[in-house]
Amino acid sequence: MPSDTQIIIIGSGIGGLCCAALLARYGYDVLVCESHTIPGGAAHGFERSGFCFDSGPSLYSGLSYSPSPNPLRQVLDAIGEDVDWLNYDTWGCCLPEGSFDTTVGPDQFCQVLAQLRGPQAVAEWRHLQRVMQPLGEAAVAVPPAAVRLDWGAFQTIGRFAPRLLKHALTAPRLAGPFSQIMNGVVQDEFARHWLDMLCFLLSGLPADGTIAAEVAFMFADWYRPGVQLDYPRGGSAALVAALVNGLKKQGGDLLLGAHVEEILLEGGRATGVRLRSGQQIRASVAVISNASAWDTLALLPSGKLPARLAQREKLPECESFMHLHLGIDAAGLDDLHCHYIVVNDWAQGITAPQNLVLISIPSVLDPALAPPGKQTVHVYTPGSEPYAQWQGLDRRSDAYTQLKQQRAEVMWQALERVIADVRSRTDVTLVGTPLTHARYLRRHHGTYGPAIRAGKGLFPGPKTSVAGLLCCGDSTFPGIGLPAVAASGMIAANTLASVQQQLELLDAIGY
Repeated sequence: MPSDTQIIIIGSGIGGLCCAALLARYGYDVLVCESHTIPGGAAHGFERSGFCFDSGPSLYSGLSYSPSPNPLRQVLDAIGEDVDWLNYDTWGCCLPEGSFDTTVGPDQFCQVLAQLRGPQAVAEWRHLQRVMQPLGEAAVAVPPAAVRLDWGAFQTIGRFAPRLLKHALTAPRLAGPFSQIMNGVVQDEFARHWLDMLCFLLSGLPADGTIAAEVAFMFADWYRPGVQLDYPRGGSAALVAALVNGLKKQGGDLLLGAHVEEILLEGGRATGVRLRSGQQIRASVAVISNASAWDTLALLPSGKLPARLAQREKLPECESFMHLHLGIDAAGLDDLHCHYIVVNDWAQGITAPQNLVLISIPSVLDPALAPPGKQTVHVYTPGSEPYAQWQGLDRRSDAYTQLKQQRAEVMWQALERVIADVRSRTDVTLVGTPLTHARYLRRHHGTYGPAIRAGKGLFPGPKTSVAGLLCCGDSTFPGIGLPAVAASGMIAANTLASVQQQLELLDAIGY
């Protein structure tokens, strides 16, 4: 275990690994300290009885081609790594209006609207697509690989000046909540519910809290001709492995089971970390925290924090998750999709606890994720499980076991809408709670991240008011979601690199 390095990254989530791998490519001596024994943070994979599970995200897009506007794809290109991407375009929906299949692309959802709502709803959706087209082009006009948050941005972003000028009148609309655009175009109730749901899946907030740029990026990616969704062969663990390989190939390193207990400050500057074991590791250039805002602050001496940084403790929190990981018998299940979305009641609001349930069956695409004749299933309620009712419970107590069974029931019921006899098919059952999130992911209250509403506040950038301390991840600009955290890691790395290094990187990946 080294006693010194140039840069220490706290946490091996996607944001931390993207940041570390890029910094290693830029020539820095980088060390990632991960508390868990498995890398990947919320995106890590794990195995039980031959079933390979994703712990978190299961929906990927814009990753199977280059150049791509997806920042994670840009990181993989920069470090010369990739995975085998499996493609699909259809998923199942179980909604109050009924059950149906839908696809990505510009046309199929119009067919759904025509059947469920009629020609007026289709006309509104087509109008929205026309409105979103220039916004989508503006949202991807500058690749995240060009972004840095210092004066050097004038040079790195400057090479895209013609694109920016083209969208000068459109771009300001990207900064407000998506609801401002939606309200002027879409009046059909079902289409508005659908858009609210997509916003919640993107940001953890409904349309009136989701920044329009995030939805514009999605429209540019999902609703274009010939589009397909992606899934990494081997699950999310394969994606994490590619980032780790890229880090090590560039000369960086990863320490597992290395829990950071404290960020060391000397003369008001971050100079390293102290591990739970007591060992100190020095960082001559910077310490970068991929932990949440609240967990990062907990690593710093509270009495010495600049007031500006301490304010991050007051950021509003998204709720947590419930998870149901199952290994099931697949006999006779020949028509399953990889993904399903279940909504119980639009009237409750899309953010209501246990109202929205996501189902992922990745072994439909990659049979190697389950034993022969079996399927691997992941069911979860995304960012809507209140932490308060779990707080203080002993994980070994009967009360905790009973609450797990009670709160998991909605996930079983959602899955039964797809596989009616699933309970009798189950070989492996694992239930995750907000306490599971808090324990294994080192997440404050098991939260999904900050609930910063568009128009009400901004995610902080990578720099902090403590010299030598930077941040990345879902508490940092541009925020929550897999592409966003990858972008945050890239922006933090770019901000430390020289402008010339970044320009050379842009050339290398085709920009």
